[in-house]
Amino acid sequence: MNYFSSDFTLGILGGGQLGKMLLTETRKYDIKTHVLDSAADAPGRFGCNQFIQGDLNDFQTVYNFGKNVDVLTIEIENVNVQALEKLEEEGVLVYPQPESLKIIQNKGLQKTFYAQNNIPTASFEIFPSKEALKQAVADGKIQIPFVWKSTRFGYDGTGVKIVRLTEDLDNVSDTECIAEAMIPFKNELAVIVARNPKGEIKTYPVVEMEFHPEANQVEYVICPARISDAVAEKARKVALEVADALKITGLLAVEMFQTHDDEILVNEVAPRPHNSGHYSIEASYTNQFEQHLRAVLNLPLGKTDSKVAAVMVNLVGADGYQGDVIYKNIEQIMAMDGVTPHIYGKRQTRPFRKMGHVTIIDENISKARETAQKVKETILVISK
Repeated sequence: MNYFSSDFTLGILGGGQLGKMLLTETRKYDIKTHVLDSAADAPGRFGCNQFIQGDLNDFQTVYNFGKNVDVLTIEIENVNVQALEKLEEEGVLVYPQPESLKIIQNKGLQKTFYAQNNIPTASFEIFPSKEALKQAVADGKIQIPFVWKSTRFGYDGTGVKIVRLTEDLDNVSDTECIAEAMIPFKNELAVIVARNPKGEIKTYPVVEMEFHPEANQVEYVICPARISDAVAEKARKVALEVADALKITGLLAVEMFQTHDDEILVNEVAPRPHNSGHYSIEASYTNQFEQHLRAVLNLPLGKTDSKVAAVMVNLVGADGYQGDVIYKNIEQIMAMDGVTPHIYGKRQTRPFRKMGHVTIIDENISKARETAQKVKETILVISK
């Protein structure tokens, strides 16, 4: 099939910042694209050949959109899988496959899948409601502290809470949920796996993630992770096992815990380009967005090695600010060597909303981390 400068059409469900960055690669290769997103001002609206506003969870909307493309992919998991299944039955190539996406969409199914496939993960129990979980705690079947997770619709720290007191359960949503054992860990790691329909598979280097203590969002992504070669090899092996078990096509970001005994436990996965791979735009031979494109189009996968060490800093809305966005002191960080800001195109900021990221590259990872700290302390995402 001729993908380039032709009538071939790639459909993308979601036009957020991931869609916007993916579209940069489709423009590079002159691949025709259609994008569906619920927001009229979605960041990806300008980068595609056709933008359609619509509900990603509505069967008919997703089905009608998919009928007009040759290959359909996603930049967000929360889409109508039933529509994807019907499209796949009718001959549309859908990547990641609906069967895998259905498992990943629900954290309960995802954790059960790990257990069934002998993939190491924290112990857990699934509950149909908040009341059922409260009763299990009252009966002594679940021991505090633990991690509460909603099985659906969590993102960027939303849908995850640490329960340290019984009273903390009053502040969680009344929905199907997981009670997960708290893991004493020394690092949170991630590995991105790329896989195409021919079965070619590659992994990116292991990255280390540092989280904001209040928002439970990633603040820094450090590549390469500051871990031993043995632990890195173990993390990549586990990530490959997950991708192989799911038989995923496209990218799969596997988030993991490194315990104090250097064991690797899978936390959760994302079947798309991921925050932990943004550093690759500046630092890798093949960035994650081009790689996702290569994978879903069944093209040869690119080299995943890094050309240079990198640290990514997330730009999120400052606490206490809401409204038209201002990137205060952005000129100061642009004057720093090896610093590249990415602005996602969201006009409105609010506390902890992802508004962009900054990549810092350096031959020395320690120097890159030092510069990243200066960037974090300098730039502020505020409102007028």
